[in-house]
Amino acid sequence: MEPRYPIPTVGALVKGPSGRVLIVKTGKWQGWWGVPGGKIEWGESLEAALQREFREEVGLELTQIRFALLLEGVFDPQFYKPMHFLFINYFAESPDETIRPNQEILEWAWVNPEEALRYPLNRITRTLLEAYLGRGAV
Repeated sequence: MEPRYPIPTVGALVKGPSGRVLIVKTGKWQGWWGVPGGKIEWGESLEAALQREFREEVGLELTQIRFALLLEGVFDPQFYKPMHFLFINYFAESPDETIRPNQEILEWAWVNPEEALRYPLNRITRTLLEAYLGRGAV
């Protein structure tokens, strides 16, 4: 049975040394591209959760982590099942662009931020990317 309360998650749009940003495709988003992230564990800080999710999903360490925006996803049809998420989103950097994907990551791409808009991004990631572009290069 699914929980009957919103699930807090963390994710980040990450810039590598080339100036490109990382986007990924997972099965959970039914073919839509997004950013790595996931659920926060009990007793875990937001930043620790973000670092853990990036290590687990793509093998990256993050630096320059800064809060970007908070979004809500209530039964988002792009997600594979009905869930109520609170998406706590960040901007960050990584000193490395070598991806070591886990089983969740089907594809990945380092792309120029403007180029990323041409991908079929999930709603949350599109909003995050647009906020990133609106703030200028970070």
